[in-house]
Amino acid sequence: MHDALLEVSNVTKRYGAMAAVSDLSFSVPSGEVLGIGGPNGAGKTTLFDLISGVARPTEGTVRFAGRDISHLSAAAICHLGIARTFQLNAVFDSMTVRQNLMSSAYFGTRNRIVPSLRFDAAAHDQAEEALEICGLKEHAEQRAASLSILNRKLLMLASAVATRPRLLLLDEPIGGLNAKEIDQCAVVLRRLRDAHAMTIVVIEHVMSFMTALSDRVMILHHGRKLYEGSAAGLAQDRDVVAVYLGASGASEIRSAFAGGT
Repeated sequence: MHDALLEVSNVTKRYGAMAAVSDLSFSVPSGEVLGIGGPNGAGKTTLFDLISGVARPTEGTVRFAGRDISHLSAAAICHLGIARTFQLNAVFDSMTVRQNLMSSAYFGTRNRIVPSLRFDAAAHDQAEEALEICGLKEHAEQRAASLSILNRKLLMLASAVATRPRLLLLDEPIGGLNAKEIDQCAVVLRRLRDAHAMTIVVIEHVMSFMTALSDRVMILHHGRKLYEGSAAGLAQDRDVVAVYLGASGASEIRSAFAGGT
C-alpha cells in the first residue's frame, strides 16, 4: 500500500452498537478506477463519508497521498484534492451552470478566509475546463433548477471536476437515469478515466456499468469486505452471487465478459 494514493487501514465506524463499516482495509493507486458494490446498508456511503471528512472513523486510519486525513474537516480534505458527488443532486439551483462551477473552483481548491467580491482567473479557467469535460457548454448560462435530471447529475460531477481533484468519489452517478442517459454519463466518465487519468472510486448498483468502467471491484456486506478483485471474477465468487448478484446478475456478468465488453 506504500504507492497508493488512497489507503484505508482497519477502519471501523460505529453508531452506538451498530458497525456501519467494520475493520475495512484497501488501497487505490493513482490512475485506477475502483468500483464498489454491495446490498443496501452495506456501508458504501458511510465509507465515502469517512474518506471525505463528513464523518470520522471510530477506529483505523484514512491516508491520502501519504498523509493521515482521518480527523481533518471535509473542507480541508477537499482542498487536499478529494472531490465527491452525492446520491442526491447537490447544486445551487438559483445559480447558472457556470456560476455553480466557478463557485466550486474558487472555494474548493483552498481556504478562503476573506473571499474576494469576484472570482479569480483560475476559477474561470477551471470552470470552463469542467464545462468542456462534462459536456455542459451549451447549458453554461442555464439556471441549475431548470436542468434535466441527467444534466443536474453532470453539473454535480462537473462541480467536483472543477476543483481539479486527484481523487474523485462518485456515489451512484447514474441512479435514476434511463439507458440512453446512462450511455451519455458513461462517455464523460470514460473521458475522465482515459483522457485525464483521473483516480476514481465509484459506488454503483448497475453492475454492467460499474464493471465496464472499473479496473478493480470491491463488494461490501454488513460493513465488511466480501470480495476484492477483477470484475470478471465477481460471477465466480459464490458469496458474491449468493449475497448480491443472484443467478441472473452473475449470468449477465459472465455474458458481458464472454463477449469481450
